[in-house]
Amino acid sequence: MRVIRLYSALPKITEAQVIGKQLLRSATSVGAHFREATRGRSKAEFISKIEGGLQKLEESKYWMELLVDADIIPQQRLNGLMAEADELMAILITCVKNTRMKQLKPEGGKEI
Repeated sequence: MRVIRLYSALPKITEAQVIGKQLLRSATSVGAHFREATRGRSKAEFISKIEGGLQKLEESKYWMELLVDADIIPQQRLNGLMAEADELMAILITCVKNTRMKQLKPEGGKEI
């Protein structure tokens, strides 16, 4: 939601709107990937969808950095969103690692 509000507040110059739309697309697709992952039919599908969300988080961070580098948005205005992206990345990476560990364990619970 914060990215949606950020996009709405961007200057109406072409550069800001183009970069902003890219950010809007990538940032909002993170949640869609997560939702798809939770409805996955297998652990492999779950991991694939979560990793897709991680890619979109990386892309979102890129677009935010570009907004700063292009002097469209001051860095301090994006610090919170960048921190949130880092936190989400850590959470999603943990989800993938834990799921992979579960894949290595047979039914009895002992690792292979």
